[in-house]
Amino acid sequence: MAVNASAVKELRERTGAGMLDCKKALDETNGDVEKAIDFLREKGLSAAANKAGRAATEGTVESYIHAGGKIGVLVEINSETDFVGKTEEFKSFARDIAMQIAAANPLYVRREEVPQEEVDREMEVLKSQALNEGKPEKIIAKMVEGRISKFYEEICLMEQSFIKDPDKTISMMLNEKISKIGENISIRRFVRFELGEGLEKKEDNFVDEVMAQVKH
Repeated sequence: MAVNASAVKELRERTGAGMLDCKKALDETNGDVEKAIDFLREKGLSAAANKAGRAATEGTVESYIHAGGKIGVLVEINSETDFVGKTEEFKSFARDIAMQIAAANPLYVRREEVPQEEVDREMEVLKSQALNEGKPEKIIAKMVEGRISKFYEEICLMEQSFIKDPDKTISMMLNEKISKIGENISIRRFVRFELGEGLEKKEDNFVDEVMAQVKH
């Protein structure tokens, strides 16, 4: 079967393996991403996946407060050793992640954390939208599959585009850092507070505000 380009992209992001290795792994597993990850690990080709099973209990809790105290973020990022957790490179990565959360407002770290009922509800909405657009029944499933991926990109931190480099997702950044540092790194959890959240207030564009602060 022909390998889907989006599957190659996802496999690269999740494993840190090269594009050709990812394509071969997907060819060997009939496009099954989970089986392809196992294939790469068995062949010793997945830098990130090889470290994924190692315990990461050290690290740091990083904070970010947006200018004027409008948004506050706390994020826990784990490393295998206290030594790595105290390096400037690790702390800089943690600051970038905290800033990402402030600007892009994800709801979950990864898609596996999204409650199934929330996914089901979104899929029903997307299916109704496709039907209302007059799309043929036979292509609706494909359309919903593509649109649900966009849904994950919006609410899951690991699948968001990095605000400083939109060509990279947070997952890609993480895998690059794992490969460079040589330790398993895990973005464990975060909490985000927004001033007046839940109260009626004017709409603010915090992405633009945060990015303006980054450039100064």
